[in-house]
Amino acid sequence: MIYLNYNNLDNETQQRLLSMSKKEVERRFGEQLKNYAREHYVNYQTLLEEEAIRNLYNYKYVFNI
Repeated sequence: MIYLNYNNLDNETQQRLLSMSKKEVERRFGEQLKNYAREHYVNYQTLLEEEAIRNLYNYKYVFNI
């Protein structure tokens, strides 16, 4: 088995995973993030992307070759 982190993946894979992570974060925390963005005058899309990237670093990527 090969263990990789998010930085070791190619750009196409990183973009696909980022898109999936954004959807997951928005589904789980969307309302909380919108409220936070509104209260603190932060751009919601920027906040969502930052949280999605943080979310990606919580995963372990394992490949069987």
